[in-house]
Amino acid sequence: MPTVRDIRAKAGEEPITMLTAYDAPTAAVIDEAGIDMILVGDSMGNAVLGYDSTIPVTVDEIASRTGSVVRATEDALVVADLPFLGFGYDEKTAVENAGRMLKEEGASAIKIESGPHTVELTETLSNLGVPVMAHLGLTPQSVNQLGHVRQGTTQDEADEILDLAKRHEDAGAFSLVLEHIPSNLAATITAELDIPTIGIGAGPDTDGQVLVINDVIGLGEWSPPFAKQFGNVKSEMERAVTAYRDEVESEEFPGKKHSHVEDELDGVY
Repeated sequence: MPTVRDIRAKAGEEPITMLTAYDAPTAAVIDEAGIDMILVGDSMGNAVLGYDSTIPVTVDEIASRTGSVVRATEDALVVADLPFLGFGYDEKTAVENAGRMLKEEGASAIKIESGPHTVELTETLSNLGVPVMAHLGLTPQSVNQLGHVRQGTTQDEADEILDLAKRHEDAGAFSLVLEHIPSNLAATITAELDIPTIGIGAGPDTDGQVLVINDVIGLGEWSPPFAKQFGNVKSEMERAVTAYRDEVESEEFPGKKHSHVEDELDGVY
């Protein structure tokens, strides 16, 4: 299993791959495919929990699903997201929540949606031995303030994101997610930092890429414009479920090979 030092060493050397997972079977497939990192993201709110945003996701939900992903993973580095209000308002609570993901659930690192308020927290966690992946640009937990629009499109916004990227690197973050920002800004940030950048909707010049697994396998109803569908699992699931329904209704399933008759039972036919 790679360490955060291994991930850092990839910066500028070889592309880093990262996908989200929220359950053991999916994590096992991702791990076997050789993906470098698995993010147990608060994107589970939209992807698997039926919410309209990431806001309702709880620390308990992240913890439970982090444990299931870790148990199914042998090689990928597992990163647990800290959800909305799981950090930021109280350092003690943030440290406890981050520590829980490593001590109880087996994650190797945590991710926090970052801003001026998380620089000190990043330093505290890093000093305590909790590896931190920072996250700048579009931060979905701030949807009520920012919406889902591209960030860093003005010079002032771009300068602020670059400054925060440097401050989080100085605070000890081992990597940085850049979401939905102009590709030229992402390229500049990548060139300015020594830690690896992981892009999502940030163009081709970051050190790595991350996507939500539902978008990659074609499981959702909608995907963001910066995502690419590499398969169509939804249509295959629909085909399989429909075939099951049809065979049950026609009494074709279960057949003899799916059933067992015990000849020694008395009084039954």
